Amino acid sequence: MFDDYLIGLRDGLEAAVAACLLLALVVRTGRRDALPPVRAGIGVAVVLALGFGWALTFGSQQLTPRAQETLGGTLSAVAVALVMWTVLGTRRMAARHVRTLLAATAFFAVGRESLDTSLFLWASVRASLDGSHGPLLVVLLGLFTALVLALLLHLAAIRVDVTRFLTWSGVVLLVVAAGFLAQGVHALQEAELLGGPRDTAFDVSGVVPPDSWYGALLAGVLGFRPDPTVLQVAVWLLYTVPALAAVPVSAALSRTRPPGSNSRAYDRRSPVDRHL
Repeated sequence: MFDDYLIGLRDGLEAAVAACLLLALVVRTGRRDALPPVRAGIGVAVVLALGFGWALTFGSQQLTPRAQETLGGTLSAVAVALVMWTVLGTRRMAARHVRTLLAATAFFAVGRESLDTSLFLWASVRASLDGSHGPLLVVLLGLFTALVLALLLHLAAIRVDVTRFLTWSGVVLLVVAAGFLAQGVHALQEAELLGGPRDTAFDVSGVVPPDSWYGALLAGVLGFRPDPTVLQVAVWLLYTVPALAAVPVSAALSRTRPPGSNSRAYDRRSPVDRHL
C-alpha cells in the first residue's frame, strides 16, 4: 500500500511542480493575461492524459512498454526545450507569442508525466471494480498530497521578493527541466532508441531508497534516480551547467532599459520582456 502512495506522490509532484512554478512566474512578472492560456494548457494536458489512459486501460488496444518509453522520452525533450526557451528566450517576444509559449510549456511539462500517472490511476480503478478499493484510495491520497505540496510551493513563490524570485524561479525551473531530460534519456535508452553508455554511473540506493518518502520527493521534484546511467549523468551536466550559467546573464539583461526611455511607461509595456 505504501508503494502505491509513493507512486501517486512522485507522479503527482512530477506533473504539478513545473505547473505551479509556471503559474507563479506569470503572476510575479505581472502578466496575469497569460494565466488563462497556461491554465488551459494544464487542463488540456490532464484531460488528454486521462482520456488516453482510459482508452488504453479499458479499450482493446494496449501501449507497449517500448512505445510508452518512446512517448515519455519524446515529451520530455520537448518539455525541456520549451522550459529553457521560457526562462531564457522570451525577452524579445511579442506578448501573444509569450502566451502561446507559456501555454505550450505548461501542456508538455504536465502532459509528460500525466500519461504515466493516468495509466497507473486507471489500473487502480480497474482493480477497484474487482473489489479491491485500497490501491485506488492510496494512489488518490498520494496525488492529493502532491497537489497540496505543489500549492504550498506556489504560495511561497508568489510571496518572496520579486528580484530574488525572478532569478531563483529560473534556476528551479531549469533544474526541474534537467530532471525531465534525465528521465527522457532513461526512457529512450529503455526503448533502445538512444545509444550511449548504459553502465550505472553511481548507485546510492542504500542512502536514498527509491521506495522511501524522501526518495519519492526527490524523484518527483528533481527527477532524481539513485542509479542513473553514465549517459544520463553526462546529458544532465551538459544541459544544467550552461543553462544555470545563463540565468544571471538573462536576469541582468531583463533589468536593463532602453536609453532615455520612460521607466514607468516601459514597465507597463513589457513586464515579461524585462523579467523572463
